[in-house]
Amino acid sequence: MILSETLRVENGNKKLMLGNEAIARGLLENGNGFSATYPGTPSSEIGNVMARAGSKNGSYFQYSINEKVAYETAYGASLAGLRSSVFMKHVGLNVASDPFVSSVYTGIGAGMVVMVADDPSMFSSQNEQDSRRYADLAHAPMIEPSTPQECKDFVKFVFEISEKYSIPVLYRTSTRVSHMRAPVELGEIMNAQRKNIDVKSIRNRTTAIPSNARILKNDLLHKMALLGNDSFFSSLNRIERYGSSRIGIITSGSSYNQSTDAIFSMGIEMNVLKLGLTNPIPQEITAQFLKENDIVLIVEELDPYLETKIRTYRDILGSGAIIHGKLDEYMPWSYEMNPDIVKNGIRKILGLNIEDTSIPKPASRPDFCPGCPHRSSFYTIKRALKLAGKPQTVITSDIGCYSLGYYEPYSAGDTMLDMGASISTGSGISLATGQRVVSFIGDSTFYHSGITALANAVRSGANMLIFILDNSTTAMTGQEPTPEKDAVVNGEEFTGLPLEGMIRACGVKDVITASSYNQKELMLTTMKALKSSGVTVVITRGECALINREEKAQRLKYQINTEKCSLCRNCIDDFHCPAIQEKPYGTIFIDSGECDGCGMCSDIYVCPFKAIEVVQ
Repeated sequence: MILSETLRVENGNKKLMLGNEAIARGLLENGNGFSATYPGTPSSEIGNVMARAGSKNGSYFQYSINEKVAYETAYGASLAGLRSSVFMKHVGLNVASDPFVSSVYTGIGAGMVVMVADDPSMFSSQNEQDSRRYADLAHAPMIEPSTPQECKDFVKFVFEISEKYSIPVLYRTSTRVSHMRAPVELGEIMNAQRKNIDVKSIRNRTTAIPSNARILKNDLLHKMALLGNDSFFSSLNRIERYGSSRIGIITSGSSYNQSTDAIFSMGIEMNVLKLGLTNPIPQEITAQFLKENDIVLIVEELDPYLETKIRTYRDILGSGAIIHGKLDEYMPWSYEMNPDIVKNGIRKILGLNIEDTSIPKPASRPDFCPGCPHRSSFYTIKRALKLAGKPQTVITSDIGCYSLGYYEPYSAGDTMLDMGASISTGSGISLATGQRVVSFIGDSTFYHSGITALANAVRSGANMLIFILDNSTTAMTGQEPTPEKDAVVNGEEFTGLPLEGMIRACGVKDVITASSYNQKELMLTTMKALKSSGVTVVITRGECALINREEKAQRLKYQINTEKCSLCRNCIDDFHCPAIQEKPYGTIFIDSGECDGCGMCSDIYVCPFKAIEVVQ
């Protein structure tokens, strides 16, 4: 879908939408006045739509420097009377967890949506975190949609709960809900309006000092107790009966879709309790379902979140319903749910033989795009380490496209933990061993959380060579802008924050800039920097291959002169560009459809025989 179409479609019409696009439309239909995010898959499309919306309904949008800042900024807008929203992926909620937990105590002004997208099976993430745990940790209400239509429609309930109880509401999706595409019936876009809220008048509530927080905690628990029995939001939950069976499934989110698929394909009679409000568990409808069913299977991805709560509630009720799920190994703990997994859970209940549902291994590993500047950087830096006699140097990496440097043939990454950790982890290794450590971090990640790590490394006297791979964008999540670039926000021009200036402000004296595409320059720069001591920063610059693709499509194309080619295989085995391929009988060629035209492979450092030439 062209994202701007999300905004053009009129009230009453239907449009195919991703779940994330539907959430953005829901925000616009419900008078959202302020949005902030740091992009992270699988939540990124919401920000992409809201950025294009501009002031469509009088709302403000920003790409914040990280999720904590995004949360606090949206919270401030809420206190000032604007319906606000903040969106992030699951690990982003870790970054924003400090203000999130405290703001649930203090409450908000106008309604506040806290959208988080989990990533079961870790398609684009370093862990399989279950963000539902944050709802328990913070005592926060939580709503989970299952379809793109619900993604849009449930936004209304999130705002209403938020404003009725003066509390931020966690709006949780997962990859399959965020990236599912289905027809969505649209409503009218509502203009944002600011409520007349005087921040000074609520200062006793919004200042979380201990004397206030003690009172606020009791108020919060009272709110959650009321919400669990609030029939006003009962339409978020429903019982579906398929036949006269006394066997049921309790589920939510994406797992609801897998459960109904399994029931229909097996042709069996079962009942389903679909929960849209998953914290607190709605008591009346849950008690009814446990009374109507003798055996209940809890179907949910990741942790036994619902199962633990419903088992406890069953015991309090004194219900005789038998509950199965993850805790008794009727359902698996890890990875995405699918209909076959649900079928096996049902087969166990019915005493039937189970089938193999093992997770298939990926067909191939991810790779840098043709023309990616990171390929040249890793190739050259690895050669420099070898020539300097330091091939065993510890290399710490970070979150972004450049994390693909971990794979062969580059092998440039011994650790990767979280955003900004390359510098912090490298600093710790350096201080513990005294050796010079090499770290890689991207420009967007550096602004996100590398600045504080760099300041700490300088202050602690670490011995590090840090490469900041500047490709002019937040590439992996959709080419969102970074703070380094000039920007126009609400019609006002803002000058970007220079990367070199930020680095020097952290106390780094030795800052060098080199082109990712100039392998000789980068080689000499790296060799020199390896001999220095203390914290040295090398900025490698090369624009992301996905930026200005139409313009780059007009670049020169390259071919291999088979008469000059010695079949040394350096271009395939060590440089490893996917456009350079090998025919079954050993001839190496360049796929013109894949070739980006960057010309890096024709460099003498890649092809010493000068066999890679411009197509005439």
